[in-house]
Amino acid sequence: MQASQPAFFKQGPKPLTRFFLFSVLSVSLIVGDANYQMLGPVRQQLSILLYPLQWLVTAPFEVLRDTSTFLSRQAELLGENRKLHDAQLLASVNAMKLKSLEAENARLRQLNSVQASQPSQLTEILYNGRDPFTARLIVDRGERAKISEGQIVVDASGVVGQVVRVQSMTSEVRLISDRNHMVPVQIERNQLRTVIYGMGRGLPLEIRNMSSNSEIKEGDILITSGIDGLYPPGLPVAKVQKIERNTGNAFARIYCTPLAGIEQHRFLLILDHNQAAAPYPANASETAGAKKKKGR
Repeated sequence: MQASQPAFFKQGPKPLTRFFLFSVLSVSLIVGDANYQMLGPVRQQLSILLYPLQWLVTAPFEVLRDTSTFLSRQAELLGENRKLHDAQLLASVNAMKLKSLEAENARLRQLNSVQASQPSQLTEILYNGRDPFTARLIVDRGERAKISEGQIVVDASGVVGQVVRVQSMTSEVRLISDRNHMVPVQIERNQLRTVIYGMGRGLPLEIRNMSSNSEIKEGDILITSGIDGLYPPGLPVAKVQKIERNTGNAFARIYCTPLAGIEQHRFLLILDHNQAAAPYPANASETAGAKKKKGR
């Protein structure tokens, strides 16, 4: 017959006893760790063992937070980049406008210097003539401004054309480059008189019916002779660009470049009637020729 175990070993300590024992053990560990750092090594070892588990638990949240931060930062950078790009475009436009205004002010100062010596009216070009086969401009001065047909139009460098039609608020100007439009001129160097003709918009001017042995050379400046009674004498007109002398032909082919910016400027001067041409500002024709040479 087997001996039966005591009831203590079958049931173990009573709950109250166990509570008391574990409470004493806990208080002892707390007091010992607080005063003597008894659990420091144990805590350190546990933290090493638990670190992978902590990393696995916190990794998804870290990745989510970093992704959110990256996306928000990217959006901010894109917004800043767009603002900087817009500001750069605006600055470029303002710089181009400023450059254009500076060039326009320079031309207006040149016109003002001419206007001081030539009684005239400042006019603004509105648009080109509608006929593509003619070289004409429409300007913003007409009968109300006492403009009449035949008045000469110039810029700071020379002759641009002549008023051929006048309306109440506008006038039509025929450019010297208009086909078969002629201007009596003379060579500034030796006073040799001739006539220069237009060949069409965008084409050079031409001197016709001049003999091959005439005293004319490339670079000569042509000014109005005034013998027609329309163009006052002494206005710069053109510069001789090219001369073709053919021994088999009695006449030379002479091509010239207008000194005036007939296809460039926005403002022009309309000379008053019956005004003899006063001298242009010093070296006006030479300056215009140098500009055209530089542009080429």
